[in-house]
Parts: sequence; C-alpha cells; structure tokens
Amino acid sequence: MVLQCVGLSHRTAPVSLRERLHVPASALDTALAPRAGLEEHAILSTCNRLEIYAVAQSDGFDSFVELIEETTGASRAEFAPHLYHYTGTEVVTHLCRVAAGLDSMILGEPQILGQVTRAYQAALRAGAAGPALSALFRTAIHAGKRARAETAISRNPASVSAVAVRLAQGVVSDLAAAHVLIVGAGEMAELALEALRARGAADISVLNRTFDRAEQLAQRWGARALTLDRLAEALSTADIVITSSGAPHMMISPQAVRTAIASRPDRPLVFIDIAVPRNVHPGAARLPNVHCFNIDDLHSHLDEAVADRGREVPRVEAILAEEVTAFEAWWQGREVTPVIARLHAKADAIRRAEVEKALRHLPQLGAAERWRIEALTESLVNKLLHDPTRCLKAEADRGHAAEYAAMIRHLFALSG
Repeated sequence: MVLQCVGLSHRTAPVSLRERLHVPASALDTALAPRAGLEEHAILSTCNRLEIYAVAQSDGFDSFVELIEETTGASRAEFAPHLYHYTGTEVVTHLCRVAAGLDSMILGEPQILGQVTRAYQAALRAGAAGPALSALFRTAIHAGKRARAETAISRNPASVSAVAVRLAQGVVSDLAAAHVLIVGAGEMAELALEALRARGAADISVLNRTFDRAEQLAQRWGARALTLDRLAEALSTADIVITSSGAPHMMISPQAVRTAIASRPDRPLVFIDIAVPRNVHPGAARLPNVHCFNIDDLHSHLDEAVADRGREVPRVEAILAEEVTAFEAWWQGREVTPVIARLHAKADAIRRAEVEKALRHLPQLGAAERWRIEALTESLVNKLLHDPTRCLKAEADRGHAAEYAAMIRHLFALSG
C-alpha cells in the first residue's frame, strides 16, 4: 500500500468544472464509506480544489477516479485530464504546502488551514482515516500552524473576500454611499463584511436561506438581515452583490438581474461571485451596466500584500521541509516497528518455553530463585536483541526500512 493523492485545483481546472466536482458536507459520509482499493482515505473539497488523500494500492488510480465519478456525477472524460497524482513524499509535501497556504489562489490565505482540519475530522468521524492519514494530516496541520506563527505569510490582508471588495470598488468607487448585498452567511461572507467595513462601506444587507444565521452575522457587523424571499427586492436596490452561498445551484438568473436593473438602468450593478458552485449565472454578465467577477477572476487582481507574503515563502518552505522530514522518519519507522515487535515476541516466547522446561527439572527452587532465573533470561534476550533493534531503526531512518525488515523476517522466520 502506498500513500497517494489524486485531485485537481484552480491551477489545473476552471471554476466551471470545479463547481461541478464540489462535494458538500452532506455527501461526505457516503463518499468516505469503505472502498475496495483504498485502505484509508480523506476528501478535501473547497472552492479551489477537490483532493482525495489515501493509503491505496500502487495501481489504485482507478479507485480514485471511480470515487469522484460516484460522488459528483461527473464523467471521467470531463475531469481526468485535469487531475494530478502524487505518491509517497510528494503527498506529504503537497498537503503541507496546501495547509500553509502556498498552493492557494491567494498566497497565504488563512481559511485553507481550517478546511484541511475539517477534512481530517470528517474522515476520522467516518472511520476512514487510520494511523497513516492521521499522521499525514497532523503533520500538515502542524506545518500550517507553524507557518502562520513563525512567518508573516498570512499577516497582510489578502483574503479572497478582501480582493473581492477591491474589485467591486474598482467599479463603484464610493463604498460609503453604496448599498452592498451579501448573499450567504458563512466564513467567506463574514470576511467580506470585515473587508467592507474596513473600506468604509456603511449600507450592508445580509441575505441567507436560514434567517437566524443571517441575523447573527448582521448583528455582529451592524448590517441588516434579510430572508431569501426578499432576494429580488434586494437586487433592485443593490450596487454591489457579493455571493458566497453554499447553494448547490445558481441562485441569481439573468432574468432576475434584468428585472433588477430595469428600474435603475444608469447605475452599475457589480456581482462578485466567490461561491463554488457559482451563485450567479454567467449570462448575467452580458446585460448592460452589469459587471460580473467569479473566483477565477480574483487571481489577476492581487496587490502588494501578496508580494509581501511572497517574500516569506522561503521561510515557510524551510518549516515545511522540517515537517516533511519528520513525517518521513515516522513513515520509515512504521515499516520496521511491527517487525521489531514480532522479533521480540518470538524471542520472549522461546525464552519462556525454555525457562519453563528447565524449572520442571528443578522443583526444589523457591520463588526467589525462580524470579532470578526469569530476570536473568529476560536480561539476556534484551541485550542480545538491543543491537539488531538499534541497527534496524537506524537503517529505517536512512531509507532502507523495507529491505532490512524483509531480511529480519527471513533470518528469524517471522510470520507476517
């Protein structure tokens, strides 16, 4: 079995494909059910990536593809050309880079660390993550935390939501006078609100399918909460609409936008759609005085904050190298640990059998003498096995775990 990752991201696939491959939380339990060919597996699904991490057979690529097909309904022909496939140390390096924000659309963005953590927790709850994936994800999460604590990779504001607000401001320059509508009430919506307030926006409404969540978010930021049935009304008065709803379909059609702008044809209407799947139908962009940006448009609008973060990359990569090395040592040791345990168990079984045989011929010995013989034979076995055990661990650290483990199994006739 081999540590593997198969996936696609904003680097390899357009948003139109990524939104079709998004795996909602409600589908994770089914997707994380036991599967032939995957000994352990976890799924990381975000706006910008779908990745499956697994301990799988060396020829198990088809198991990954079948899982994506069954979970998303997409065909292999649609997504297979966009997939990347990592094995072994490549997997560890990649997930550490993801958790640290080095593989994000916006360098160093902080949300991805929480998303990696939630992917691991979901796999644990489903019983899909075993010792190997647990070690992998713990390593990556620790690497991500160190990167943020020990470097400035995430300190300058450059989140997706912050860039979204700057895009909107490029069309509607006076944020203080603009009416802003936020569709959705999750983490991205809150970050958008934070960025809007920082840039002077005052008139903000939050619309969400669940009114209680909209109200909680609105109260925290001094905004208005709206129910979903007021979407048409809210669109007609909005200057900027930022959508980050988790709805599985497009909520805002071209006809709804046409109706909204009919009463205010001279005022521009800006849509910043940072949801995956998209909330705004791309046909709305063809309407007069309507400006639409989706999550892929953000990449070309980064500012000096990202350049500042870029200067931190070498320091982050040094941290990741340390974490990857530590994981490799654990992985190599993982191969020899069972062999060492079986070697010691076999030696102790032989010792106990021989001691028992000898003691049957020495009935005159008291408890103290019998204890001394037990202690003596235990000490002899431990001393004899000390050097082979130390050598085996050292060779595992040098990358020779498999061949030395096989040699020990052969020499001592160990099963398994």
